Amino acid sequence: MAVHHSLDLAMEAMIGAGGIPPAEFDAALAAVAPALERLKDDAAQHRLALLDLPAETRDLPAVAAAAARLTGAGATDIVLLGTGGSSLGGQTLAQLRDYGVPGLGALAAPPRVHFMDNLDPRTYAAVLRRLPLHATRFVAISKSGGTGETLMQCIAMLETLQRAGLGPRIPELVMGLSEPSKPGKVNALRALLEGFGVPFLDHHTGVGGRYSVLTNVGLLPAAVLGVDVGAIRAGAGVSLKAALAAVRPADAPAAAGAALNLAAARGGRNIAVLMGYADRLERFARWWVQLWAESIGKDGHGTQPVGALGPVDQHSQQQLYLAGPRDKLFTVITVANRGVGTPLDADLSAKAHEPGFNGRTIGDFVAAQGLAMVDTFARNGRPVRRIHVDALDEATIGELLMHFMLETILTGYAMGVDPFDQPAVEEAKLLAKAYLTDGKGA
Repeated sequence: MAVHHSLDLAMEAMIGAGGIPPAEFDAALAAVAPALERLKDDAAQHRLALLDLPAETRDLPAVAAAAARLTGAGATDIVLLGTGGSSLGGQTLAQLRDYGVPGLGALAAPPRVHFMDNLDPRTYAAVLRRLPLHATRFVAISKSGGTGETLMQCIAMLETLQRAGLGPRIPELVMGLSEPSKPGKVNALRALLEGFGVPFLDHHTGVGGRYSVLTNVGLLPAAVLGVDVGAIRAGAGVSLKAALAAVRPADAPAAAGAALNLAAARGGRNIAVLMGYADRLERFARWWVQLWAESIGKDGHGTQPVGALGPVDQHSQQQLYLAGPRDKLFTVITVANRGVGTPLDADLSAKAHEPGFNGRTIGDFVAAQGLAMVDTFARNGRPVRRIHVDALDEATIGELLMHFMLETILTGYAMGVDPFDQPAVEEAKLLAKAYLTDGKGA
C-alpha cells in the first residue's frame, strides 16, 4: 500500500474530550453500512460510470493522440479554458509535473500550461495580449457546453486569433472537449467552435465535472505534461478495490472516513480541514474543496471544507485551529520527506544558532513539522486523521483522488443527499446570465 490511513487520533479514547466518542463513531459506521452496500450495488450494476474508470483503457489512445497534437509543431503554450470541475482535476494532476509550484512552475520548459479557471477580464486580456498566439494551443472544456465563463473566454479567444491574422489556423490551434451533441438540445460550445472546424474530444456523459478528474478532462492536461495517466487510473483502482471488498465500513478507508465525517458533523464539528504537507498537494486541496462542498452541502446538511498547505499554513492558521472554536475535523496528509534535500552544513547551522540543523535536510524538517502538527492537534483535543503517502507519484495521487471521491459519495448517501447534483449552483448561473442581459452589475 502506498497510502496509509490512521483515524486513531480523531477518537476520544486517544485524545480525550475533544475526540469523537465511541458511541457516535459506531452510530456513524452503522449509517454508512447501507451506503457502502449501495455503492457496491452501483458498481455491480454499472450505475456509476466513475466506478468503471479505473479498469478502462480504451479511451487512453485518444488522450495520447490529443496530447501529441497539442504539443507538436512548435507549441510553446497550452491554454485550458474551463472552470470548477473542468479545471481543478487537471490542475491537480499537472502539479505532478510542477504546474503551479512556487518558483519552480515559472521555470517549466515548454510547452507551458495555463489554466484560465477564474473569469477575470484584466487577467484574460493580458494573457491573450502577451501569448505568442502562433505557437499557442487552446482547449475549451465544458461538459454541457453551456458554461458562460468558458463561452466568453472562447469568443474572446476567437476574436483575438482572427485579429492576429490566424483565423485560417483556428482548427489547428483550438480543441474542444464537451458532451456529444444530442437531438433537440443545444450545445453552445460545439455550436460556436465546430463552425470553425475545431475538433472535439467527447466528454464522458456519465461523469459530472467535479468527478471528472479520471476522464479525459483531467487526463488530457496531465498527458500534455508527460504524466503516466494509466498509472493514475491504476492507483484509483486500489482505493476502489478496498471499498468494494470491505465486509464492514471499518474495513475500507473510504467508508471509515465517511463515518468519521458523519460523526464529526453530528457532533457539531461543522468545518473539515484538509492540510497536505507538499507543494504538489495544493491544487489537490482546492479540488477536494469543490468536491466536498458541491456534493454534500444540500438540504441543510454538509460541513464547510477548508484547504490548507503545510508547513506554510502553520504560520497563518494554526493559532485559530488550536485555540479557536472546537468545531473542526482535521485531515493531515504527510509525504515521505525524510532525507530529501542536501544535508545542512555544520558551521552554517552553528552560525544560525541552530546546531540541531547540522546534517539534517529540509525534507527532515518538513517531515518533523507534519508529524508535530498531527501530534499538536491531538494534544490539544482536536480530532485529526493522518494520511501518509510513501511517494507522491501517479499511482498515489490516483489512489487519493478515488479515496476522496468515494468518501464523498458514501457520506452523501449516509446523509440522505444526492452527491451528484448541484441545484444551488445552477440557480446562480441562470441569474448571472439574466443580469448580464439586463446590464446589471457593479
